[in-house]
Amino acid sequence: MSSPRKRRVFPFTAVIGQEEMKLALLLNVIDPRIGGVMIMGDRGTGKSTTIRALADLLPGIDVVAGDPYNSSPIDPDLQSSEVRQLVERGETPNTEERQVPMVDLPLGATEDRLCGTIDIEKALSDGVRAFEPGLLAKANRGLLYVDEVNLLDDHLVDVLLDSAASGWNTVEREGISVRHPARFVLIGSGNPEEGELRPQLLDRFGMSVEVRTVREAELRVQVVDQRTAFDSDPDSFATAKQIAQDALQQKVIDAQNLLEDVKLDDELRLSISAICGELDVDGLRGDIVTNRAARALAAFEGRKEVSEQDVARVISCSLRHRLRKDPLEQVDSGDRVIKAFCKIFERNENFENSEFELSVTE
Repeated sequence: MSSPRKRRVFPFTAVIGQEEMKLALLLNVIDPRIGGVMIMGDRGTGKSTTIRALADLLPGIDVVAGDPYNSSPIDPDLQSSEVRQLVERGETPNTEERQVPMVDLPLGATEDRLCGTIDIEKALSDGVRAFEPGLLAKANRGLLYVDEVNLLDDHLVDVLLDSAASGWNTVEREGISVRHPARFVLIGSGNPEEGELRPQLLDRFGMSVEVRTVREAELRVQVVDQRTAFDSDPDSFATAKQIAQDALQQKVIDAQNLLEDVKLDDELRLSISAICGELDVDGLRGDIVTNRAARALAAFEGRKEVSEQDVARVISCSLRHRLRKDPLEQVDSGDRVIKAFCKIFERNENFENSEFELSVTE
């Protein structure tokens, strides 16, 4: 019996425009410690399509065969307790390659569905921990996507953000506790018209990007033609983009391998922190994320040294959502970040906007 044919996903390299969103997603894949991406924008701007395309672009990962947590065969921090016990006994677990998991969290999901449940009856009668893994277990070492995150219950958002920050999910019930790895790239999207996210939750996302509807007629026609061609013949369309897909996939792998060697000098680190201070950014997440994003960008472009230009390109996405909102202020928060950058780096304020664009094509 032949295996079922894999469902075709719109290729990442075929997504037209939305450069800021695409590169922010790639930087988080290169360094998941950046802390995820919050994508806010109009309906129908390709947010979901691009995120699913990202999961399809990524290379497969080695996992322990039959393990529900996608446990790594070699990294103890990415292993379930069962796999760790197996390794500690000196046994070598069987492995298999899986596609990077991409988990959609539906708006109506319960906390049990997200975190997993413990079967108390079975635990009491049989004396075993009967744990039914949830979506956080399935998302380990992958992507967890929440569409319309601004409509999700606040307590679920808290659970998501805590797991994303710690890399672990703990379920406790009736004196029974289960803990498993849950390290994933958290991606949220939403439409500002449907409600804002609480500032303290927004701050927990590493980067924030804004996507807008394409206005140029020629570009709109190009987008429509691409989508029509894909819907008419997905296989041919995907084949035509395969060389570009393979090249981008290799670029991401090379960046992941290079990341640890990328250096960020003291002067740039001081300047980043000075910008955060100038903008009255609460806490230190802004400093940390900007440092990590700048290093990931340098690695993506094959360099071992972070430049001032790298900082310029990631600073708006790293800080704009952390600024205190002034309802009377007319200036866009991204412009405020750029003005602070120009002040600290002593740039002329008549800067070129292109210097601050986060673009895959550069």
